[in-house]
Amino acid sequence: MQLNERLISLLSYGAVALGIALGAFGIVRGGSLFIALGTAGIALKSRNFRTLEFYIPLAIAIALFVVAIALPRGR
Repeated sequence: MQLNERLISLLSYGAVALGIALGAFGIVRGGSLFIALGTAGIALKSRNFRTLEFYIPLAIAIALFVVAIALPRGR
């Protein structure tokens, strides 16, 4: 169980770092999607805690995912 949580944590932080790097290089939509997936993974890791500590980050991740999908192509 602890290995799964550690793997989720590493993948989530890696996705957030990749999203920030992509956003810095101008790939905003892809960066936002990776940040949203990483945030959702971090929120899912804390599902055993209180409800606000689980639902608020998960809601923010879902909202960021929806906004990233709705971004227009800026070329």
